[in-house]
Amino acid sequence: GAQAATACVRALAVGEVRGSDLLKVIWRECRVGLVLGTLLAVLGLVVGTVFVGAKVALVVGITLVLICGWAATIGGTMPLLARRLRIDPAVVSAPMVTTLVDATGLILYFLTAKAVLGV
Repeated sequence: GAQAATACVRALAVGEVRGSDLLKVIWRECRVGLVLGTLLAVLGLVVGTVFVGAKVALVVGITLVLICGWAATIGGTMPLLARRLRIDPAVVSAPMVTTLVDATGLILYFLTAKAVLGV
């Protein structure tokens, strides 16, 4: 998330991205996050299955895909939204993304655990 925010702030600064590119940025960052999340999920499933069992590993794997996609999407859009609100994207983006992704990541994890494990 913070890395996507940093890349987006840079792109804004050098004119590679404009506020009107919001949907394009969302689509690009979400795809990158989902690919990264899928790769991490596969690794997590293999390691997790060996050490903690298949169901817990599945929870971790699903959550990794969701959080990575969400983090990259938020990281890519936060600087654009900050600029629209006339707030310096370089100052607000990374701390806001980190806080938002951490808080919502826990919620995603617990909702996934509830759905998969039935707890």
